[in-house]
Amino acid sequence: MVVTINITMAVTLAGLYSIGFYLLMQRSLMRVILGIVILGHGANLFLQVAGGPPGEPTFAGTAVLEAMVDPLPQALALTAIVITFALTTFLLALAYRSWALLGHDEVQDDVEDRRIAAAERAAREVEEETPESERVAGFEAPEAPESRPGEDDEEARLR
Repeated sequence: MVVTINITMAVTLAGLYSIGFYLLMQRSLMRVILGIVILGHGANLFLQVAGGPPGEPTFAGTAVLEAMVDPLPQALALTAIVITFALTTFLLALAYRSWALLGHDEVQDDVEDRRIAAAERAAREVEEETPESERVAGFEAPEAPESRPGEDDEEARLR
């Protein structure tokens, strides 16, 4: 017997996953938490839909083999609920800590990310200034200097 998913469930799952991933890519920790929760709900719904239609309990000798339902998707959904709950509580604690320390829940740029971005910009500038005839195969441009003349002390400290 082949079981197919109906179009309503497919659209609902696509909507839950789209909204969840969109929220997950935001800089606000509360939106990230909501994205995780929505993705968890989407995963649970997907597992329940993949389990097929309701059937007889899987006790040996009480139902015909073809009428029994597979218990694995239900067990996986229960596990997904527990994991989503644990991750949600952890992220709520992080968001509260961020709000208590900084007064907002926006994720800041990492100092290392800024350093890498500056090094890539300097490498691109060196590459653009070097004529094609002088470029050597396999040569990598030097990294950006640690401090530049006239640079603000705050920016130099963040590197």
